[in-house]
Amino acid sequence: MSWSVWTEEIPAQTVLDMPADLRGKTANFLRALAIEVGGALDLGRRPPGDPMDNNGVRYSLEMPGEPVIIEYMIMRDKKEIRVPVLVWFY
Repeated sequence: MSWSVWTEEIPAQTVLDMPADLRGKTANFLRALAIEVGGALDLGRRPPGDPMDNNGVRYSLEMPGEPVIIEYMIMRDKKEIRVPVLVWFY
C-alpha cells in the first residue's frame, strides 16, 4: 500500500484560491511529499522538513521556490500524511 496525502478543509481552500499554475505545483508537491515521506519512513530514515514535536509526528517545510509553507502530520497506521496548515504568502 502506498502513502497518500489528505488535506484539511482550510488548507484545501487555500490551494483552491491559488492561481492555476501555483495550485498545480502545490498539488503535485503534496503528492510527491507523501511518496517521499513514506519512502523515508519505510527505510527507517527521517522524513523531510523540520520536526515540530518530539514524537516524530509533525513536520514543517517550505515549498522550494514558491511562497508556500506546509505543516504535515504523519499518520503511520493509515500510511498517510495530513496537512492541517498550509500558508500561502501572496
